[in-house]
Amino acid sequence: MTSLIDFDCQSCGACCSFSPTWPRFSTETDAALDLLPAHFVAANQQGMRCDGARCSALVGRVGSQTSCQVYDLRPDVCRACVPGDDACLTARAFFGLGQPGLPPGHIDAEPPIN
Repeated sequence: MTSLIDFDCQSCGACCSFSPTWPRFSTETDAALDLLPAHFVAANQQGMRCDGARCSALVGRVGSQTSCQVYDLRPDVCRACVPGDDACLTARAFFGLGQPGLPPGHIDAEPPIN
């Protein structure tokens, strides 16, 4: 069975590269948003700036090694991301990453039967 410990976000990054409309600000205070470096914020100031579908704060290669340049300041939408939830699995499937512990390309959202 796949556990949350199997999901290593720093070797994934799919959720931060999946949709330019996902990293939207919603519950953040103005004070919290003011802490984000302006070059990572979209011109309309409604979310994180994306290069295509990829958040501009993400560095590294999706599916290999990634990190967030604003991790400690990341917006609430990023903090709410749960490794292994439906959104995570959808983003991983888009990049052909599947679930940890399963063969590459396996996108079944259900844990394997042992």
